[in-house]
Amino acid sequence: MLDAAATTARTEEALLEVNNIEVIYNHVILVLKGVSLTVPRGGITALLGGNGAGKTTTLKAISNLLHSERGEVTKGSIVYKGERVQDLDPAALVTRGVIQVMEGRHCFEHLTVEENLLTGAYTRKDGKAAVEADLEMVYTYFPRLKERRKSQAGYTSGGEQQMTAIGRALMSRPETILLDEPSMGLAPQLVEQIFEIVKSVNENEGVSFLLAEQNTNVALRFAHYGYILESGRVVMDGPAADLRENPDVKEFYLGMSDEGRKSFRDVRSYRRRKRWLA
Repeated sequence: MLDAAATTARTEEALLEVNNIEVIYNHVILVLKGVSLTVPRGGITALLGGNGAGKTTTLKAISNLLHSERGEVTKGSIVYKGERVQDLDPAALVTRGVIQVMEGRHCFEHLTVEENLLTGAYTRKDGKAAVEADLEMVYTYFPRLKERRKSQAGYTSGGEQQMTAIGRALMSRPETILLDEPSMGLAPQLVEQIFEIVKSVNENEGVSFLLAEQNTNVALRFAHYGYILESGRVVMDGPAADLRENPDVKEFYLGMSDEGRKSFRDVRSYRRRKRWLA
C-alpha cells in the first residue's frame, strides 16, 4: 500500500477519480459496491479480476454507457480533471478526452481498416493535415495496419481488429483511454505486442490508460498501479511491482506460491480462505 506522502502525490496528479460508486442494473441488481480508484495523469492503471468481477461495468460507468443496458450509478461520484462527469452523455465525455475501447474488438466490418481509423477523428476540428499526421502516427505504432489499410476490417485477424480498435481511439486525440480486455482471444505473442504498444503510446504520447484485464500476469508487468476487483468491490490495490510480489496475488491470480506453481485444484480450494472474505 502507498504511504501518506505517496497517496497525497497521487491525488494531486489525479486525472480521473472514481469515488465510492455503486451501480445497479434494472433497479434491483447491485453490481458495484463502493468502488473507488484513481488514474494519475500519464499512468497505466490496471483493473484486475476474474470474469464477472465488475471490471467492464466500472469502465462503462466512467464512460457513461450504462443507460443503454438499464444500469445506473446510484451512489458516489466520477470526476475527470476536477469536473464531475457522470451525468454527461458519452459523446460529451469523448470531447473532453476520454474514450473507451470496448471488449470484443468492435470494428465496422464493412469498412476498410483505414476507414475505421478515420471514424475515430470525427469529433476533431483541427483540419485534414492534423488528421493525416495522426493517421501516420497510428501506422507507426501499428505497421501491420498500414499493410492492411485497404482491407475490409471484417476479414482481418483478431489481433488486427484489436489494433484497429486501439488505433481508432488514438485518432480522437484522447488524454485517457479505457481499454477493456485487450488480451481476450489473442495468442500470447499478440498479447505481448499489444501491451508493448500500449506502453509506447503511454510513454511517447502521454496518453493515460485504465485497462480492465483478466490476464493479471501481463497486466502487472506493464501497469504502474493496480486494483483488484472481486464481486463488485475493490479487495486490494497498490503499485504493480508490489502486487506482483504479494503472496495473495501470487496465490489467487498467478497460480503461484512460495513453494512454486500450484495446480488449479489447489488454488480453487484455497480461494475459500481469502483473508478479505473473512
